Amino acid sequence: MLPKPLQIITGLFGLIVFVVFVTGLSHSISTGFAGFWGGLPFVFIIAFILPMAAYDYWDECVRKKEKNGNSG
Repeated sequence: MLPKPLQIITGLFGLIVFVVFVTGLSHSISTGFAGFWGGLPFVFIIAFILPMAAYDYWDECVRKKEKNGNSG
């Protein structure tokens, strides 16, 4: 397991790369061949997925408490 500061930095880097990639993909689909209306469902999906990814980063890297070996 990585130390907490390193886990926060690498998690944030991964989240940023994911957001940039997915946002660029959404923009490309909406302005390209599919057009605005063809890309709109993808934009809605992305608008739903990005907050989930941000919450998962916060839950796993920032808020996560140290495990002490207890199973309960």
